[in-house]
Amino acid sequence: MRLRRYKTRSVLKLRVLPRRSTQETGSEQLLSTSVYLDPEQQLSVIIPALNESARIVPTLLTLQPLRAEGHEVILVDGGSNDDTVELARELVDQIIEGPPGRARQMNLGAQHAWGETLLFLHADSLLPDHAAQLIFSALENREWGCFEVRLSGHQRLLRLVERAMSWRSRLTGIATGKQGLFMRRALFEQVGGYPDIPLQEDIAMNKCLRQRGRPVFPHRPLITSSRKLEQQGIVFTTLKQWCLRLGSLGHL
Repeated sequence: MRLRRYKTRSVLKLRVLPRRSTQETGSEQLLSTSVYLDPEQQLSVIIPALNESARIVPTLLTLQPLRAEGHEVILVDGGSNDDTVELARELVDQIIEGPPGRARQMNLGAQHAWGETLLFLHADSLLPDHAAQLIFSALENREWGCFEVRLSGHQRLLRLVERAMSWRSRLTGIATGKQGLFMRRALFEQVGGYPDIPLQEDIAMNKCLRQRGRPVFPHRPLITSSRKLEQQGIVFTTLKQWCLRLGSLGHL
C-alpha cells in the first residue's frame, strides 16, 4: 500500500521559482511566492512526457498561475533524449523519471502527488484560465470529469471535429486522454489507476470510471494540439478514433 506522505505533513509549501524572460518563453519574469494548501484543497496536475521539448514550455507556462495558488505540477518523463526535462525544471514542482508508457507514467505521477484531486494532462494541451476552480466546482456533484476540447489548428474542418469530439464524449461518457481527465485520488485508487497497456489506456480508464457514473464537463474547453490529426489526415484519423471509442461501448 502506498504511503500517504501528507500524513506526516498537514500542509504543503510550494514555491514558484523566479524565471527571467527567455527566447523560448517570451514571458515576463515570474515572481517568487509561497502558498500553503491542505491536500484536500490541492490539485495535482500530472503530465506524462517523452521528447516534448517543442511543446512543453507553452503548456507549463499556462500552469504557473495554478502553482502560484498553491497547486502542484508534476512532469513524469519517460526517458526523453531531448531538452524536455531541462526546459521544465523551473516550471514544475516535481520531475519524476521513469519507464516509458503513458499509463505507467501517469500512475507514477499519481503515486508521488500531494493533492487529493488529480488531473492528467497531455504535454500538448493548454488548460483554460481558472482551471482549478472549474474542476473543484465540477466535482461537487460528480466523481470524475474531463474538458471539452478546442483544436489548435485553423482549418474549418477542425471546428467540426472538435464539436463532434465533445458531442461524442457527452453522449457516450467516453473521453480521450487529450480532454484532461480529472478525479479525486480516492476514485483513482479504487479503480486501480490506469491499466498498464501500451495503447488506448484512456479508453480502458474510461471503462472503469463509467462504472462509477458519467463524467462532468466544465463549461470552458481546453486547447489541444491538432498536429497528429493534420499529419495523418483529419477525416481518416477522426473516423478511426470514433470507431475505437464507440466500439468500446459494448464492453462498458
